[in-house]
Amino acid sequence: MNERYLSVVQVAELLGTTVRFPRRLVAERRIRYVKVGTHVRIPESAVQDYISANTIEPRRPQRSRFRRAA
Repeated sequence: MNERYLSVVQVAELLGTTVRFPRRLVAERRIRYVKVGTHVRIPESAVQDYISANTIEPRRPQRSRFRRAA
């Protein structure tokens, strides 16, 4: 129970987006959330899981099989 629960506004600040984006994530059930009465709270670990699941690593440039012409 040591988990920190964030409001939609706090999640938006953490992600650097508008409030509409986390609300859409909740509406589409793309992120875990908890309803406390009429309030929606998102566990901090759910935000970290969402970020890591949607992080795309850069590609290493492929070396050409052919050498450059002089």
